Amino acid sequence: MGKTYERIDGRLRAFIEAQHMFFTATAPLAADGTVNLSPKGLTGSFAVLDEHTVAYLDFAGSNAETIAHLRENGRITLMWCAFEGPPNIVRVHGSGEPVFRDDPRFPALLGHFPDIDPSQHGLRAVVVVTAELIRDTCGYAVPFMTYEADRDLHGRRFAREDDAGLDAYFRKKEHIAASIDGLPGLPLPLPPTP
Repeated sequence: MGKTYERIDGRLRAFIEAQHMFFTATAPLAADGTVNLSPKGLTGSFAVLDEHTVAYLDFAGSNAETIAHLRENGRITLMWCAFEGPPNIVRVHGSGEPVFRDDPRFPALLGHFPDIDPSQHGLRAVVVVTAELIRDTCGYAVPFMTYEADRDLHGRRFAREDDAGLDAYFRKKEHIAASIDGLPGLPLPLPPTP
């Protein structure tokens, strides 16, 4: 029923790249810490960098739990479900790192996302994930759902913010600079767009 893969290529890569949405799961080291599960979308914001490395754009939002957990321990799981076509669930378990705007690697990483204008969404970081375990399972219980389009609300909200405006927005939010559990989150002041 399920299978473990050595790399992200062929049919597996095609499946991942065809999905309109995926989920990220992270947790702090503390046993009583808050587990975080986040949906991710927006066409063009995910990329397979090589057979063992994927990345996604981390956009403005009201918290920074994933960033905080990655900064503390790096553990992350990404999951894709087939809502159309044959049933399938793919999970990539691995280690992740948020690459912030002031990191020298940031501009080159942005080159992997040619189909989206990150300036419209308040780009905070590129999250790079190195796969340690790649698995799929049947997905027989995942319902059929039809993709209509990306919502334009995120772009409409954050396209009007420059770097100073984004920094001010993040400073007003309770769980951006620190996570729900008090871990360091997004570094502020927000580094300028390169």
